[in-house]
Amino acid sequence: MRCPFVRPPVADLLFRLYDRPVHPELFDVLAARRAEQPGYAVTVRITPTGHVLSWTDGAVTLSEVTAAAGQELPAAGRLAHRFGGGRGGRCQVGRVRYQVASQVEVLPAAQFAAVHEELLADGARKGFLCHFRPGNRLGLSPLGVVIAEALPRALSVNTFHTFPDERAVVKTQSLIERV
Repeated sequence: MRCPFVRPPVADLLFRLYDRPVHPELFDVLAARRAEQPGYAVTVRITPTGHVLSWTDGAVTLSEVTAAAGQELPAAGRLAHRFGGGRGGRCQVGRVRYQVASQVEVLPAAQFAAVHEELLADGARKGFLCHFRPGNRLGLSPLGVVIAEALPRALSVNTFHTFPDERAVVKTQSLIERV
């Protein structure tokens, strides 16, 4: 799927986790998918700034958001940080345990191009993939890739957002477990 937006700079991104639904109207949703498993449902939305992941088991709702720092979002959240280097966090809401690790990797040009091609193939084969308009007509298109794996009593989600002008890949790895 080709999306008609250019990504903001990595320095303008932040990560937030909420223990409630976040209104989709707050985001420019470019593509969305919903999946249901026994005991929970998950909705993934690709946005110009990354993604919005909403998970619910009916009693607990978690909303993971990658957004621009200036974007209007609810103030209070469970976890929040800017992207840069490696970060992580965890919390428990009722009988649901959540863990996240995030990282920004800036790569040499040739390595970035190889990673870009791998993500393109992996996203098309086993994930949810969105192409953005490149910053210039000869450059690589930014990608948004979300790969979710249902595990017994858990959901593992890996996201990859590429920023070709910066040769950066923003990654998150989340685990949502019912305990």
